[in-house]
Amino acid sequence: MTTPYEKLDAWIDAHFDEQVRFLQELVRVPTDTPPGNNAPHAERTAELLAAMGLQAEKHSVPASEVQAAGMQSITNLVVRRQYGQSAADGAGRGGITIGLNAHGDVVPPGEGWTHDPYGGEIADGNMYGRATAVSKSDFASYTFAVRALESLGLPLQGGVELLFTYDEEFGGELGPGWLLEKGLTKPDLLLAAGFSYQVITAHNGCLQMEVTVHGKMAHAAIPESGVDALQGAVHILNALYAQNTLYKQVTSDVDGINHPYLNVGRIEGGTNTNVVPGKVAFKLDRRMIPEENPIEVEASIRKVIADAASQVPGISVDIKRLLLANSMRPLAGNKPLVDALQKHGEVLFGEPIPAMGTPLYTDVRLFSERGIPGVIYGAGPRTVLESHAKRADERVSLDDLRKATKVVARTLLDLLHPH
Repeated sequence: MTTPYEKLDAWIDAHFDEQVRFLQELVRVPTDTPPGNNAPHAERTAELLAAMGLQAEKHSVPASEVQAAGMQSITNLVVRRQYGQSAADGAGRGGITIGLNAHGDVVPPGEGWTHDPYGGEIADGNMYGRATAVSKSDFASYTFAVRALESLGLPLQGGVELLFTYDEEFGGELGPGWLLEKGLTKPDLLLAAGFSYQVITAHNGCLQMEVTVHGKMAHAAIPESGVDALQGAVHILNALYAQNTLYKQVTSDVDGINHPYLNVGRIEGGTNTNVVPGKVAFKLDRRMIPEENPIEVEASIRKVIADAASQVPGISVDIKRLLLANSMRPLAGNKPLVDALQKHGEVLFGEPIPAMGTPLYTDVRLFSERGIPGVIYGAGPRTVLESHAKRADERVSLDDLRKATKVVARTLLDLLHPH
C-alpha cells in the first residue's frame, strides 16, 4: 500500500520538469536590488501562479516608501490556502496557519559569470542564474510542495500562506515587515527560504552605518592649506578594524555562530588626484551574535569612531544608521516544524539534518520579533559558499530542489493533516 508520503514524492517527481520551468521563468525576470525595480517580477510570478490555480493577492508598497528606502518598486504577494474547518468559516479555526516566505529581490550579478545570470541554464545537474539559490528556488519548492499536498485529497486542517516578498537585501521592512505591520499576514508558524542540509533556528543581527568624514579641500601642491578627510577616514577605519581582534574573544552559545565581525564594504570620496580630499564616506556592516544587545553595540561603534576622530585635528564626522536588524533567537513553538523537517530531511537526503544557527541575517527575525516561531529551510547546498550566492555563477542543484520540495511537502502534511 502506498503511503501519503510516497504519494507526495511521486507527485513531485511527476511534476518536476514543470517545477524546473517555473524556476527558470522566475530567474529570467531580473530583480537586481539596487536598483530594486521588483514589481514586474511579482506580476510575472502572479501570472505563473494563476496558471496553476493559485490566486495571489498583490500588495503594492506605496512608491514614496519604496523610494525613501532606496528602491524603485515593490509588490508583495500573498497566496492563501485554507483547509477543513478553517476554509468553511474563514476564521482559521481548526488548525494552524503556516507561512512560507521567500524573497525575490537579489543583489546584481556582478562580473565573472560563465553562464547567463538571467538564463536559468542547466548544466551538470545544476541550474545557473542570479537568485537560483537565494531564493527564487524556494518560490518553486514552496509552491510545488503546496500543490503536492493538495493533490492528495486528504482532509486537512488549518492553512498555508505563500508569502513572496521583495525587500530582503535592504532589510525586509518593506517585505515581510510591511505585510506584518499592515495585518496582511500573521501565521502561527513560519518557514523561510534556506538550504537543504540544516534547519536554521537562529541567526546573527546586523548593524549597518554610513560614516562621512569632513575635512577641507585644498590643492595637492599646498596640502597644509587643507584638511585631508581621507587620512582622517583611514585613522577611523584602523580603529574599527582593530575591533575585530577584540570580537574574537566574544563567542556565541549557538551552534553555527561563532563571534561578531565588522566589515567595511564600500568607500568613496575625493574629487581628483591633485586635490586634498575634503570628504570621504564609507559604509560598515557589524554582525551581532544573538547574545549581544544591539543598542549597546551601536553605542560602542559610535564611541570608537568618535574617539578616533578626536585624534585627527580639523575633521568632523557624521554617522548615519542605515539598518538595525535584530538577531533571531529560537522560539519554543518552533519544535513541531524543526522535528518534521529533520525527520523527513534525514530520510530524503540520507544524512542527519542538524538544527543550528547561521551568521547571516534574514527576514525571519521580523516574524520572531512578533512572537511567531520560525525556521529557515529550503532548496540549496550545505553552505552559502557552494551556492555561489552573491557571486558569479550562482547555482542550485536540481536534486536538492527536488528533495527539499519533498521535505517541505511532507512537513506540511504532518502539521496540517490530523492523524
